[in-house]
Amino acid sequence: MPQSDISVPNSPVKTGFISQWADKHLSKKQLTLVLAFLVGVLTALAAQVLKGLIDIIREFLTHGFDIKQENWLFLIYPAIGILLTALFIKYVVRDDIGHGVTKILFAISRRQGHIKPHNCWSSIIASSITIGFGGSVGAESPVVLTGSAIGSTLGKAFHVDQKTLMLLIGCGASGAIAGIFKAPFAGLLFTLEVLMLDLTMASLLPLLVSCVTASVLTYALVGSASMFSFHLEHTFTIDRVPSSIVLGIVCGLISLYFTWATNALEDFFRSKRSMWTRYAIGAITVSVCIFFLPPLYGEGYDSIAQLLNGNSMALLNNSIFYGHPDMLLPMLGLIILTKVFATTATTSGGGCGGLFAPSLFLGCVSGYAFAEVWNLLNLPVEISPRNYALLGMAGVMTAVMHAPLTSIFLIAELTGGYDMLVPLMIVTVSAYLTIIAFEPHSIYAMRLAKKGQLITHHKDRAILTLMNMDAIIDKYCLRIAPDTELGKMVNLFAKEKADTFAVVDGLGTLRGIINLANIRKVLFRQELYHSLVAAQLMEEPPGIVYIDEPMSTVMDHFEATGASVLPVVDKGNKFVGLIYKEKLYSSYRQMLVDFSEE
Repeated sequence: MPQSDISVPNSPVKTGFISQWADKHLSKKQLTLVLAFLVGVLTALAAQVLKGLIDIIREFLTHGFDIKQENWLFLIYPAIGILLTALFIKYVVRDDIGHGVTKILFAISRRQGHIKPHNCWSSIIASSITIGFGGSVGAESPVVLTGSAIGSTLGKAFHVDQKTLMLLIGCGASGAIAGIFKAPFAGLLFTLEVLMLDLTMASLLPLLVSCVTASVLTYALVGSASMFSFHLEHTFTIDRVPSSIVLGIVCGLISLYFTWATNALEDFFRSKRSMWTRYAIGAITVSVCIFFLPPLYGEGYDSIAQLLNGNSMALLNNSIFYGHPDMLLPMLGLIILTKVFATTATTSGGGCGGLFAPSLFLGCVSGYAFAEVWNLLNLPVEISPRNYALLGMAGVMTAVMHAPLTSIFLIAELTGGYDMLVPLMIVTVSAYLTIIAFEPHSIYAMRLAKKGQLITHHKDRAILTLMNMDAIIDKYCLRIAPDTELGKMVNLFAKEKADTFAVVDGLGTLRGIINLANIRKVLFRQELYHSLVAAQLMEEPPGIVYIDEPMSTVMDHFEATGASVLPVVDKGNKFVGLIYKEKLYSSYRQMLVDFSEE
């Protein structure tokens, strides 16, 4: 990354009275804990502001709806919300704020932990408009991005080092989850599983501070009751293990459909260059889905509450199926099939939102429908639709996000359903094993993984991902024109310490390289100084590195060719510079030391 794009995180120059005071009176660890506390407070407040805005908008728009008949306003509200959001992002924010968790992963992997300051507020406004008007997405990813941006902004304000900056980003993400769900364990595990930060035990303390702070503040603001009221209908017994395993497999397959369909639909929308074309397709898709299937309106938490409380017929309200209880199961099946269209059309059409709520909603509906079908088939053991709706939430969330521990504790904390821990574990393990057989990366990470831009718990690969190719390339190396005479080249070589030079034409295209060791026999033959030119002495490079290649691939090039230096070009074969194996490995070793230090 060009140095001009970012500030230097360990700059010795401090600005501001508070920053100077902290530098004098607080150690590095003390400052980190103080910042983690502040991040917890600010993310909890951000989460409550976002939830409050969504509730205000939704209540204003839907108050007084007659539940006995379909409402044509469902065809209008989502389209208005997506349009307002798209215009806000285009003309006010002027930056992409979608795919919140993916942006955090990219910031950790490629931007050295730097997230733009506007993300502290822009996602809150955009997602509250989208969801309040009925966009079929969740508020969690936007508030996670908000929390991480708060952590990044505070870290840069106090000029912390890169490792601490990434830790504060994790504090923001975990604090956001803990605050919006009142689930501190889930917040902590989310950072470890989804953001994949490689943390030591000592690094967990700031995360815990943020999680606990955000949770306690949320308790103080809205009360300590669980987000969903859940009462265990049947205690778990050994004879329900087979149905739990099958449910996990079903959740894994549904998540695979959701993941692959999401990527295919996003590619489809991305192929439409016009913002208005994307908006028209997205708005029509979302509005039609919500008109026929009103539970798709917004986050879907009301529908989850109805299913967990056994009031499943409430899902028929405001729909063409109202008064036809026999249509509940077909309606649940349609929701499972169309949820991915409503969610992707919302975000790709111009709206802002995340996949937390959609995965929980889809899992709840899937688990409830699974139990209903199981009981209809008169299989040996009758199972509770309410219980399995809860289990389905964990199963689908696990498979979509590849986060089994986060899912287990989030569902337990959301519902107080700790009595279901054993079946929760069975379902999540089954779902996870099912999804990884087909898709090794979560829905957040798969696009970055394809580009080699994903940091992982594998320390060697994580270091390669964090390495900055721009800092290793020698962009100011000597360039030789193809028609340069040998005599002139000798004079140029005498001023350089290098022994490998690039031959570049007037258009900046790489033509070849000159290795002094291979032309040593003619270097001092003065009678050839005017008869030989660079084009006659150059040779094909043993390999070529492209500027956008991941560092692991660059390492592979050196290993395969045995070269000590390779040229770097862009996609148009324009010469960028030279990359030296010695400098590459030296940078790798230094980053390994920095990465391993506590």
